[in-house]
Amino acid sequence: MDSRSQKLIDVIKLPLLFIVVIWLVHLVQVVFGLHLGYLGLLPRDISGIRGILLAPLIHADFAHLTHNSIPMFVLSSLILYFYPRVAIRSFTGIYLLTGLLVWLIGNYFFCGLEYGHQCRSYHIGASGVVYGLATFIMGTGIFRKNIKSIALALIILFYYSGMFVGIFPLEEGVSWESHLYGAIVGFFVAYYFKHELEEDEKPVPPSWANEDPNNTNYFFPRDVFEKTKLQRKLEEEARRKREQDGWTSDQT
Repeated sequence: MDSRSQKLIDVIKLPLLFIVVIWLVHLVQVVFGLHLGYLGLLPRDISGIRGILLAPLIHADFAHLTHNSIPMFVLSSLILYFYPRVAIRSFTGIYLLTGLLVWLIGNYFFCGLEYGHQCRSYHIGASGVVYGLATFIMGTGIFRKNIKSIALALIILFYYSGMFVGIFPLEEGVSWESHLYGAIVGFFVAYYFKHELEEDEKPVPPSWANEDPNNTNYFFPRDVFEKTKLQRKLEEEARRKREQDGWTSDQT
């Protein structure tokens, strides 16, 4: 097995483990007839703060679970493969900060101001984290501006652009706020880690950067494309003048 295949296998272990966990949680609900929504995230409620950790593990039904499982596996695997230096910290930040924002201001701007506590509801599902992972990859392309990150950002934008409709309150019963705050957090985390480049992202110095500057065995000067014709003419005239002054000094 070559190194790339081994790396791919190592990379998918954690995403696969997360998917197994959320499927097991849902199967427990179904088999035992449980409704674990009360363990979700209830904004601005002390008991609901546990949902910051637990809400992404709980789903309403198999359709909800499947809808989140596939992009969660793909996006987290991409980040672990291409950005291993920051992958775990990025995922953790997106996971926790998204939940924290929902807990602090969820059900508030479009609901709480008008109805008070009447429309407060539990938020469950991993979709907020999914949105955060997607915008992290796109944000990394914007902030790092190297070929790899830009290419990955464009791929994610092409395949998942339709999901961003979910950041608007268009469908009842959907935690659009988790989507919105997750997307915001993803961009923030990408910006925060923008300077922590992977080895393949670091600029490679030109081949002549470490050459001996006194070595003149070249057909063209090494800076042939860096100076104008006028600059070269002036340098040549100055060189001749120095040689002439040196010759005159030797003769006196």
